[in-house]
Amino acid sequence: MKKFGCTTLLLGVLFFGMPLVLILGARSKPQRIDVQNLAAAAGIPPRMLAAYTSAVTQTPREAPRCRGMRWEILAGIAMIESQHAAGHTIATNGDITPRIIGPRLDGSGVGENYTPVADTDHGRWDGDPNGEHAVGPFQFMPETWDGGAARDGNGDGIKDPHNADDAALAAAVYLCGNGRNLDDSAQLEAAVYSYNHSHSYVAEVTSWITRYTQLGATAATATATGSAATVVRAALAQQGVPYSWGGGGPDGPGYGGCCSPGGASGTSVRGFDCSGLTQYAFAQAHIMLPRTADAQARVGRRIPAEAGVGALQPGDLVFFAYVPGSDSTIYHVGIYLGAGRMINAARPGTAVRTEPVWDHGFAGGARLL
Repeated sequence: MKKFGCTTLLLGVLFFGMPLVLILGARSKPQRIDVQNLAAAAGIPPRMLAAYTSAVTQTPREAPRCRGMRWEILAGIAMIESQHAAGHTIATNGDITPRIIGPRLDGSGVGENYTPVADTDHGRWDGDPNGEHAVGPFQFMPETWDGGAARDGNGDGIKDPHNADDAALAAAVYLCGNGRNLDDSAQLEAAVYSYNHSHSYVAEVTSWITRYTQLGATAATATATGSAATVVRAALAQQGVPYSWGGGGPDGPGYGGCCSPGGASGTSVRGFDCSGLTQYAFAQAHIMLPRTADAQARVGRRIPAEAGVGALQPGDLVFFAYVPGSDSTIYHVGIYLGAGRMINAARPGTAVRTEPVWDHGFAGGARLL
């Protein structure tokens, strides 16, 4: 057994070829975020933000091959489509009144529609038996909704595009497509383009996604205090530093070694691997961590995967494993920021970055602060 960098190389057992296992239990609870404060900062009605975060927690069940769905993506779409149901009442169960109904798609040019669209729902969703209108906070076409997009996001047995929870979950699944990785910018843009075939629309939506992402990271880290704040600030200050296999440590970025499971060498890259980053950040709070991710999982108070992401606090270590429930297969570690996000050195070819806690391989966390 050879220990190096973020992971443990198990000779004779080829874990690197195994599919990553979805830990659905880790996403079974809504993310524990301060919805009221974050919603106020983002200018989003709290009930709409709750619908977006709820949809994210349900996405692994509805679209298990999807990666990278996060509330900021749904918020970007809903901002452009309905300004988060602005001017409408959102009930506790998510029902929106009065209904949000777009202009009749009769080819007149209103709403940039120049091609007539025939009625498909007989007025059930848009109230117009003689024409077609986009409906709800995510502006679904009735034909798309009834054609397979519909989802029951609030568990009441009804699939209604005028319900915030139903519409948000349907939008999440639609954007996921056939297993997209929305952490990849090209795939994210393709997803948004599939929602509305307009490059200007893609630019508008992705601009809002970027704003919400920046705001979410700021709001998330604001809850860290004391030594946890020291660790979080130290890690965030390293954003943009390249990933280096075996690189970095308590003293900062450094050259790594050869080679990662994918064959990438860190010998010519000055930066961090995942556990090198956590070593550095915790050293700023005078806590010395062991070198590898699996060893770091044996330090502090362990938070089991079954407790879910909601059990984590800013400054906790967050782990990922090849086999659920097997700490010996832990291969990655990050630092939890709050609001379902973490900062980590992800893999060769990337840089230190913030991103949603991964849906795949979630193995709980550890609290040292």
